[in-house]
Amino acid sequence: MPRLKSTNPSVAIIGTRGYPSYYGGFETAVRKLAPYLVDEGWDVTVYGRSGSTRNDDPDRDLRVRTKVTRGLETKSLSTLSYGLSAIIDTVIQKPDVVLIMNVANGFWLPLLKLRGIPTLVNVDGIEWERAKWGRLAKAVFRWGAKTTAWWATQLVFDAHEIGRRWKTAFGRDGVFIPYGGDKAAALALEPALSHRGYALVVARFVPENTILEFISAASQVAELHDVVIVGSSGYGGEIDDRVAALAESNSRVHWLGHVSDDQRLFALWQHAGVYFHGHSVGGTNPALVQAMRLGAPVVARDTPYNREVLGTEGRFVPAEPISIAETLLAVMDSVQEQERLSRASSRRADTDYTWEKVLESYRNSLSTLVHSGVQRHSTYD
Repeated sequence: MPRLKSTNPSVAIIGTRGYPSYYGGFETAVRKLAPYLVDEGWDVTVYGRSGSTRNDDPDRDLRVRTKVTRGLETKSLSTLSYGLSAIIDTVIQKPDVVLIMNVANGFWLPLLKLRGIPTLVNVDGIEWERAKWGRLAKAVFRWGAKTTAWWATQLVFDAHEIGRRWKTAFGRDGVFIPYGGDKAAALALEPALSHRGYALVVARFVPENTILEFISAASQVAELHDVVIVGSSGYGGEIDDRVAALAESNSRVHWLGHVSDDQRLFALWQHAGVYFHGHSVGGTNPALVQAMRLGAPVVARDTPYNREVLGTEGRFVPAEPISIAETLLAVMDSVQEQERLSRASSRRADTDYTWEKVLESYRNSLSTLVHSGVQRHSTYD
């Protein structure tokens, strides 16, 4: 007997650690997008990795189908191997469209093309410029980007600057879909901290996030104000050791490690006297737009991406410890500047970086691919 299939449009989401997961920006987007698409009448399957999701999460939507596939747990091969196993399963299942996060999965796009499955690929940032990757990994990402440009049906750029660079390097256009941020009611202050009384950084401990420069600046800032550091490398190393040593030697420095509790993280941004955003390689960064929607006064590393998101009213600094420290202290010492930056960032995020707009854009892009002339499978398969 043939198997009866749903008449709803179906989408598989590949390239994250799964649903629900709290690892990074892609995972945050999928936590928002998957339930939204179900509400809009889609059948949604999210592929992930064993041990990377919170199956007991009270916010988990049980209507979202999840599948765990196998892969190699190594820094350089995990994305490639998990992506391949997920795409092989997708080829068998044949959804109407596939949403893929990360260009490293571009090597496997021909398999979906041969199966007649259209693909929407979020290219993320310029991964081959990240200092954390070695020469081989950078080459893999570069070639993954090229194969993505050749084989993807449609591309998603989370920043206009990323789109410009892809047009120049690979001759491909795409759709602009950034990240969104959530509003939040007034949240409780972290114990031992005061409202607008601390400088905050939230970042993975990799060199391109300007963490080393911030650590040097933090020593000076901590002479007068509390400093809160959220993040880690995930596997230890020099930066973790330096942050640990700084926190041990100075009672004003609070290292919280990785914080996966959204409400706790939101409270830290909401009450911060200044938030330093040092990301330099990606496009629109999820942490930045979330901090903006919560009204955090922002000082950012001067990059085209951060200028695009913050606009003309942001404060920007070079990746130099002295400049970072001086600017952070200037904001911390001025209630007027804190409130000006808070209002400016919140107003801009409320206009341009809401999840409502982001999710609608993904839905429209996926729907366009489903109805673009690519033949869907029949009701019976």
